[in-house]
Amino acid sequence: MNRISFTLTLCLLALGWTPAIQAEQPTAALPALRVSDNNRFLVTADGKPFFWLADTAWELFHRLNRDETRLYLDVRARQRFTVVQAVAIGEVDGHRVPNANGHLPFVDLDPARPAIVDGPDNDYWDHVDFVVDYANSHGIYIGFLPTWGRYWHDPSRDDKQPLFTPENAEIYGRWLGQRYRDKQLVWILGGDRNVDNDTHRAIIRAMAKGLSEGDGGVHLMTFHPRGGGGSSQYFHDDAWLSFNMRQNGHNVEFNRNYQKTLEDYNRQPTKPVIDGEPIYEDHPISFKADDNGHSIAADVRRPLYWDLFTGACGHTYGHHSVWQMWQPGRGPINRPLMPWYEAIHQPGANQMQFGRRLIELRPQLNRIPDDAVIVADEIQSSVPGTGRYRFCATRDADGSYAFVYVPVGRKFKVRMDKITGTEVVAHWYNPRTGQFSFIGNFSNVGEREFESPTPGEVLDWILVLDDVSKRYSSSP
Repeated sequence: MNRISFTLTLCLLALGWTPAIQAEQPTAALPALRVSDNNRFLVTADGKPFFWLADTAWELFHRLNRDETRLYLDVRARQRFTVVQAVAIGEVDGHRVPNANGHLPFVDLDPARPAIVDGPDNDYWDHVDFVVDYANSHGIYIGFLPTWGRYWHDPSRDDKQPLFTPENAEIYGRWLGQRYRDKQLVWILGGDRNVDNDTHRAIIRAMAKGLSEGDGGVHLMTFHPRGGGGSSQYFHDDAWLSFNMRQNGHNVEFNRNYQKTLEDYNRQPTKPVIDGEPIYEDHPISFKADDNGHSIAADVRRPLYWDLFTGACGHTYGHHSVWQMWQPGRGPINRPLMPWYEAIHQPGANQMQFGRRLIELRPQLNRIPDDAVIVADEIQSSVPGTGRYRFCATRDADGSYAFVYVPVGRKFKVRMDKITGTEVVAHWYNPRTGQFSFIGNFSNVGEREFESPTPGEVLDWILVLDDVSKRYSSSP
């Protein structure tokens, strides 16, 4: 352990962190994942619902040592994240700058020649193995990006051509697939770039082909796009694309890309959709910190429920310091506000689990987006609203329950007959605490008006409506 890491560990121990001991706290083997029979959700191999709650840790493989990795994954496991998205060849010069152990991924910058040294702890890929294994042992799947997009898309100052070609992408993909065939992960191609020409398209398809041949097709596969875009733009009809991933981006208004989750939900053929990069916590809003400031927990909660209630089968959170694993001594990118080891405790990160909890308390595989639950006001910019104040609704297709996301304390009406049964029980669900508050039982007729517990404030709530006869839980 180097001096900086030793000092960091001492500080974290003083703050109350206890390093997990993997051998003493084993987790049952993670099941493989697949797409549900109705092509809307992700499930385990035996058909049980799987909630994708991901954190964005792009530089995890590249910048953290093993003690730091344990700290990061221990915290995310306690916060009930199920996926961590990380990049094998990281954005911050991951091809030329060694990882925390002093190792590089390739011989002579050649993706067809991974740098392998005999022994269990002697090269770059041994460290990647450790990270994947530690995550899996703590119930976390890796959303595994083979490379950041710059390496197949951009010539750089040092590289006159991108590192990847269709030929070496297939070789590299096949090698990766073989190496991680027995690990629990999801392949995420792309890496924040558009597919601008046939060569780009050929590289991505070649890498997908190599991965599938290498792992025998046992892992799901998707594509992480540029901000405002989605995998569906380029590869929706490709058989290798198991589900669509969007990057709705670092803005805070519903009508700035978040509505596109529903567009992908409605595409044919039907595929699941996930927002793989919404606004990060403490990120400069729309990349304009001087004009808009930095986002807060409320700004990352809204996309969580906007996406889930408009068709997404899961969600990805991110923190601006964590994706880049920034700490003093490293060049900051876009004004991170705190070191990564403080940022992992930010309130928005902890509150993501309450969205997962709510979804998992009701039948999941029959859930549909349905804003028709909400009665549109004569002034529709009020309800269902727009910008930061957009209401959204989802329900069970059979009508046994409905959720309405209420981003602001404003009166609104719902159509009670969207729920089955003669009587409906209503609760408020607090997305900051995961607690239910009983409202009342109502006859299932006509329209009914509700107002959240914080009228006139920018505090979000979820209205939960249940068919009384189903006796659904209202306990955390």
